[in-house]
Amino acid sequence: MSRSRTAVLIICSTSLFVVGLDVSIVNVALPSIGRDLATSVSGLQWTIDAYTLSFAGLLMFAGSTADRVGRKRVFLVGLVVFTGASVLCSVAPSLGTFVAFRALQGVGASMLSPVALSIVTNTFTEARERAQAIGIWAAVFGVSTALGPVVGGLLVDGLGWRSIFWLNLPVGAAAVGLTLRFVPESRAAEPRRADPVGQALVVVTLVAVISGLIESNEVALVIGAAALAGFVLWERRRGEPLLDLRLFRSASFSGSTAIAVAAFATLGGFLFLNTLYLQDERGLSPLRAGLYTLPMAAMAAALPPVCGRIVGARGARLPLAVAGAGMTAGCALLAAVDEATPLWQLFGAYVAVGIGFGFVNAPITNAAVSELPRSEAGLAGAVVSTARQVGQALGVAVVGALAAGSGWLVLAGCGAIVLVLGLASTTRRPAPAAAASLAG
Repeated sequence: MSRSRTAVLIICSTSLFVVGLDVSIVNVALPSIGRDLATSVSGLQWTIDAYTLSFAGLLMFAGSTADRVGRKRVFLVGLVVFTGASVLCSVAPSLGTFVAFRALQGVGASMLSPVALSIVTNTFTEARERAQAIGIWAAVFGVSTALGPVVGGLLVDGLGWRSIFWLNLPVGAAAVGLTLRFVPESRAAEPRRADPVGQALVVVTLVAVISGLIESNEVALVIGAAALAGFVLWERRRGEPLLDLRLFRSASFSGSTAIAVAAFATLGGFLFLNTLYLQDERGLSPLRAGLYTLPMAAMAAALPPVCGRIVGARGARLPLAVAGAGMTAGCALLAAVDEATPLWQLFGAYVAVGIGFGFVNAPITNAAVSELPRSEAGLAGAVVSTARQVGQALGVAVVGALAAGSGWLVLAGCGAIVLVLGLASTTRRPAPAAAASLAG
């Protein structure tokens, strides 16, 4: 890699670092937030899902806007919004304002992840080098996941839960300065026009479904289903839709999208249930709880670069099989834990789950864009990132309403879906059908 392209990869990876850190670090603080803001389990669910819902709901809009007005420009706006919202979260006086500021954080995050992936994809154009770059990019999520519980535990124990949001200020400020200097501006050759109706239907679908699950509201679920059907019908009629449904003619792309939902439902549910188990059931401090999760986080941090090389050399099939098997086994083991579960059993489950997450990000990201023209990189990256956040929101919403044992079994089932779809949707030879369809 040349120095300029290495700099671009580092800068784009920084955006994923702050987004990933925010996920794991906030989960460690949940019991402290619940006590300070006097909220129930459903309130804690909203502190996570307000972020992921606004993140997921605006990802495709952010990706298509970046393709149209400039990826660097949208990336910079995202950094500023995310960093500013982090500061607001640190001073929120009540649960309502905190949830609102978390939603604003998600707005900023929606401009970071897919746009950064689009910048990386358009910077590294050779297939093997691109796969390795995506592997490094994905590894940053594992590193941030590894650091989040420990750093969050230190801060919560020493300075209180509000201090966890201070970390985003220096990282965000540095990323803004480096982006202005090193990241080149780029746009799609033929960007799509804005689709406000489609965007509104996406937001209504996600908010209604997640709200229905968290609050056990059947009316909201019906509204969500109707909005989803309306979105599909509307997008099929538009010449330049928010989401080009022809992308799903690629088995690799559609499979990657479904796998992302299942995998990140497992991640979101794992972080939520495990935090409450360690701190509420086992009585650990935030710092000790963070240290307990290091076996999982270490695997998630160390394995993505290895996985990226495997994907570049052999494709996504083997890594996805390993990912699904690891998540299934780990969550199944956790279904039987209680306050007396021996540490070797607990840590063994964490290692298995960590192996699963360490092998899942690079193959789903690479498979999603491998059959598509580079001009669609922003949209494809946005769809897969949307699937990740939708999965995470669903995982938190579903397991929060179940008994712990049942919740872990649901997450094991999600891991099994990753395994089955990973084998079913990947082939050893890339298929040109989707690219030809989009070009036609």
